[in-house]
Amino acid sequence: MRDNMVRLVVIAILLMLVTACSTLVLIPTPELVQKAIALQLEQTEKQLSEKLGVDFQQFDIKRLSIKQQKSFSVENLPAYRVSGTYDLTVKLPNRSFTQAKKPFDLYLQIQREGKSWRLLLPESTDPDKPPVWHSYLIL
Repeated sequence: MRDNMVRLVVIAILLMLVTACSTLVLIPTPELVQKAIALQLEQTEKQLSEKLGVDFQQFDIKRLSIKQQKSFSVENLPAYRVSGTYDLTVKLPNRSFTQAKKPFDLYLQIQREGKSWRLLLPESTDPDKPPVWHSYLIL
């Protein structure tokens, strides 16, 4: 009787482990989302610096709030559309300003080996055709 009980407990533990391992899915973490927002801001900053001649000193991202994550696939790899809000503080040479609850909408994709993520930016194309994606490694 005792041996049967031990077997049942071991089987139950093994079933829980197998179920947990099979449902383990890598999803974007808040830290990853913050890095992706920073990457996107850096690209925008470069463009604005060139066009306006403004010298951005630094920016800070705080109070990140992820409201929604939806999975989809791009070129047979898992991707996520992540949206939410964050507070942005931009520091210029003579002053700084803060924008509270700034909305974001990002597309992130985990790479085949599962070790790195990429920021996906859709290129504006014909709305009747699938988007063309540009990807940037998130460090």
